[in-house]
Amino acid sequence: MAQRASSISRTTKETDIRVAVVLDGSGQCDIKTGLGFADHMLTLMGFWAGFDLRVSCKGDLEIDAHHSLEDIGLTLGQALAEALGDKAGIARVASAKVPMDEALASVVVDLSGRPYLVYADDLLPALVAGEEKDVWREFFKSLAQRAGMNLHIRFEYGKNGHHLLEAAFKALGLALRQAVQVCRTGAPSTKGSVD
Repeated sequence: MAQRASSISRTTKETDIRVAVVLDGSGQCDIKTGLGFADHMLTLMGFWAGFDLRVSCKGDLEIDAHHSLEDIGLTLGQALAEALGDKAGIARVASAKVPMDEALASVVVDLSGRPYLVYADDLLPALVAGEEKDVWREFFKSLAQRAGMNLHIRFEYGKNGHHLLEAAFKALGLALRQAVQVCRTGAPSTKGSVD
């Protein structure tokens, strides 16, 4: 089987981003976004997905984290879609639940080619690691859009914002690990094609 991998660059007036992903990797991650908490979350996702993942971002952090996280989501989503190619043989649909101390998050993904995000962040505190919680919704929305992924994230319970997001990123990694697994032949759809 050919290596399922992709490298994407994206440069705007707000951000300069490079993403490289190998789907069938060993969880080796090198993440440098300029945001320590984002580095931690993306490392967790890549590790639990079993991806080899490199992300570098130079963004307008003098404003806030919004542009950087939104554009990282776009670029990472595009890289995932490109690495998946025609999606032949993949499991496509997967889910995972992960606890982190008092918090529990569940994630369900469908690599259907049809982007959609369901994300209720009522349990997250207004600020997480010094940034407004909305930046994470923008990240997940952008990721789902460009990856062509149905992405449902549910914070089931918890109080600590770090713990809630850590559980979600680990669950996302585990769900992606299962969803990209090659376990059949042909298109993973009764229609005969994905999209």
